[in-house]
Amino acid sequence: MIYCGIDWAEHTHDIALVDDTGKLLAKRHITDDVSGYTLLLDLLAEHGDTEDQPIPVAIETSRGLLVAVLRQGKRQVFAINPMAAARYRDRYSVSRKKSDPGDALVLANILRTDMHAHRTLPNDSDLARAIAVLARAQQDATWNRQQISNQLRSLLREYYPAVLDAACIWQNGLCRPEIRELLKTAPTPARAARLTRTQIQAALKRAGRKRGIESETERFRGIFRAEWAHQPPMVEDALGKQMLALLVQLEAACTAADDLAEAVEEAFPQHPDADVILSFPGLGIQLGARILAEIGDDRDRFADARSLKAYAGSSPVTRASGKKSSITRRRVKNDRLNHAGHLWAFSSLRASTGANTHYWRRRDRGDWYAAALRNLFNRMLGQFFHCLRQHELFEENLAFPAPLAAAA
Repeated sequence: MIYCGIDWAEHTHDIALVDDTGKLLAKRHITDDVSGYTLLLDLLAEHGDTEDQPIPVAIETSRGLLVAVLRQGKRQVFAINPMAAARYRDRYSVSRKKSDPGDALVLANILRTDMHAHRTLPNDSDLARAIAVLARAQQDATWNRQQISNQLRSLLREYYPAVLDAACIWQNGLCRPEIRELLKTAPTPARAARLTRTQIQAALKRAGRKRGIESETERFRGIFRAEWAHQPPMVEDALGKQMLALLVQLEAACTAADDLAEAVEEAFPQHPDADVILSFPGLGIQLGARILAEIGDDRDRFADARSLKAYAGSSPVTRASGKKSSITRRRVKNDRLNHAGHLWAFSSLRASTGANTHYWRRRDRGDWYAAALRNLFNRMLGQFFHCLRQHELFEENLAFPAPLAAAA
């Protein structure tokens, strides 16, 4: 049996091949291009790599062109956590020395000794991987939009509180096109106070507003012409220019989030598991796509529901030593899946009577808000695993059966 370890970098990669005894058979330094990938495949072929029995490869990343080349065919590719690789490095050297060829050798030896303890990259379909790219990008764009919105809110509090008062009727109001258009028209409160009804109406129409323009115009005009504290004129103008620079970033983030959301809405319904995922209460297209992106459609990825719950961080972890024992939440988890699960559990409270009852039952037992939601997510994730395996739709009566006394 031959094992391969690859220490990857931005421009070059180091390769190491070892046998069952740990003997170094070959090492190579390749570039990150087509010629380098060809050298790698030729090196593997020289040492017995075939289509039916490919040489397993360990690498400290799960993405990139190099990983895409290695995943062709039946090859097993192991994405080793860099922290785990660092612990293994101390096993082979006590001097704390480190080098790229040495790290490649460490990765190869990880497979030689503990390949059974590590999982290969999931064999997801191309559609599932495409949905994962879009869903994660949309999630990142949403977080980026919120971050820039918070920066803009903090800046407006320093010199332009009238806009915050005008946007408070909407959730995340600074991202509304009406507010962004008004900020471009009047970047300072002095200019906003001089806006006419016609100018405000024109700004609302440019933002796409079609109903309630007259009432909104009077509301904005009343807020802008009210008594507010002001910065000195020169300072106010400087803050207005800073605000316009942030506004450009916010508009780009809003556009990116909306475009990616449309792409997810187009791709996600094409997946065979979409109908099962959307049957669960609280899951829509965007949130369901995020769940699918992190779980994938490889049915052999998780042996049972318990493994999936541990991966999502919804199940507790027990720490015991001697006579001391504690049960706490998991800190090592898939953060994206855990975040989506929190939103899923929260949105299911209104969509499912059984989920709402389960949540309040946990609260009555003493769980705090986050702990009760995590427990609900843990239960629904087990149901989710079963429905995906059997390709069955969610059924409220089976998922949350009524107690016998209440049924009677």
